Amino acid sequence: MLKYIKNHMESIDGIEVYPLVSLIIFVAFFLGLFIWVVRMDKRKSSEMSQYPLND
Repeated sequence: MLKYIKNHMESIDGIEVYPLVSLIIFVAFFLGLFIWVVRMDKRKSSEMSQYPLND
């Protein structure tokens, strides 16, 4: 069954692009999230950390 899936995927033209595109999207998302967190105001960060403890 696995060999059938592999052969089927190899028959699709341009399929080798999709893993690269998904990796770029993954890295861009988490890099953007990291930059957002680093640039976040420290007062806002400490305020947000108290949300679960407030009623």
